[in-house]
Amino acid sequence: MIKRKSQREIEKMHEAGKLLASVHKQLRTFIKPGVTTMEIENFVEKYLAERGATGEQKGYQGYEFTTCASINDEICHGFPRQEKLKEGDIVTIDMVVNLNGFLADSAWTHAVGEVSEEAQKLMDVTKTSLYKGIEQAVPGNRIGDIGHAIQSYAEGEGYSVVRDFTGHGIGDSIHEDPYIPHFGAAGKGARLKEGMVITIEPMINIGAWGSQMDENNWTARTIDGSLSAQYEHTIAITKEGPFILTEQDEE
Repeated sequence: MIKRKSQREIEKMHEAGKLLASVHKQLRTFIKPGVTTMEIENFVEKYLAERGATGEQKGYQGYEFTTCASINDEICHGFPRQEKLKEGDIVTIDMVVNLNGFLADSAWTHAVGEVSEEAQKLMDVTKTSLYKGIEQAVPGNRIGDIGHAIQSYAEGEGYSVVRDFTGHGIGDSIHEDPYIPHFGAAGKGARLKEGMVITIEPMINIGAWGSQMDENNWTARTIDGSLSAQYEHTIAITKEGPFILTEQDEE
């Protein structure tokens, strides 16, 4: 069942989203060679606690951390750990913020120091593919329009789109209906309606789109060791167009 949110609920989710966006902005300077993803985890947890918020992922289905920290060939759900980030790495930090009972979800791929042209282009294409998908998040369009826009652009640039993980509705819980694939045919799927709140979170690989699971049964990585990037926003569907609740560059 797809739940539609009231204007008040969207405003409260936006407050959570603004806090989440501020975390990613802080991480732009915090993330550098020599920092560990466990230090990132601890920084984020403290930052949220000081502002009356919590990480909703912690404890979700047994997950032990506030953040997911996925390095290089890790597609998603990487565990924070004591391994130091190296110059040229890319790391995706994904989190769900709970502020006064309202949730927002966003992932961002950060460069560690100076990265290769190959890594930078992957990041640029992935971020652009997110916004290509968001452009389609308007009342009357269908879910397939989002995935088609992302897939057409990313594959047109020579990259592959991960199929095994999707965006989703979000509200009282992290994952609600509908699920939002980042591939597919235009004009297919459920129709988007005002009041829906969804995540769009394309995971784009340099190599093949397939994934394999680590022994921890959480972390997914590319099957060929190629780099993977991810960018994610929480978006409300409004009559004025897509309203990005986790936008980092809003005034």
